[in-house]
Amino acid sequence: MDFLMNMEGPLLYVIILCAKIVEVSISTIRLVYINKGERIKGAALGFVEIMIWLLIVSSVLNNITEDPIKIFMYAIGFSLGNFIGVTIESKIAVGLASIQVVVSEKTGEVLAEILRGKDYGVTIIDGRGRDNSKKSLLFVQLKRKKIPEAVKVIKQTAPDAYITVNDIKSTVGGYMK
Repeated sequence: MDFLMNMEGPLLYVIILCAKIVEVSISTIRLVYINKGERIKGAALGFVEIMIWLLIVSSVLNNITEDPIKIFMYAIGFSLGNFIGVTIESKIAVGLASIQVVVSEKTGEVLAEILRGKDYGVTIIDGRGRDNSKKSLLFVQLKRKKIPEAVKVIKQTAPDAYITVNDIKSTVGGYMK
């Protein structure tokens, strides 16, 4: 650890920047795991995150008035870490989601069969629209990674569909492949 305290100049700035990016990216992913109930993964990532944070903060605070560029690099690393962390999390796409679709009654049955043919669990409920028009409400539960694929199928089949997507913390029963 002394090597960070004795280091200065461009190499130190690059280390601060890169370490902060890694630390904040880990923090972002850790929060997602914790929110999804993945306690062990969240705790393990938290350990790594705080170790990196302690090393970097102690380095930045050491002689901070003599080398304010460290503050700037720390701030840039924080910003980029948020961006990269969210990008990584969207690729990992941990957990489950629910898609609700509102379409005309005729389109609802067709869309449900297409989605079921692609192994999505679909529940249909009858509904009424603004001017008392008959609607079908489709509820689709799926892994978050499958959201773009499912939305694409829905938009191809029913371009005027009203679609909402929500995260699910847990499910009990039902059909999900």
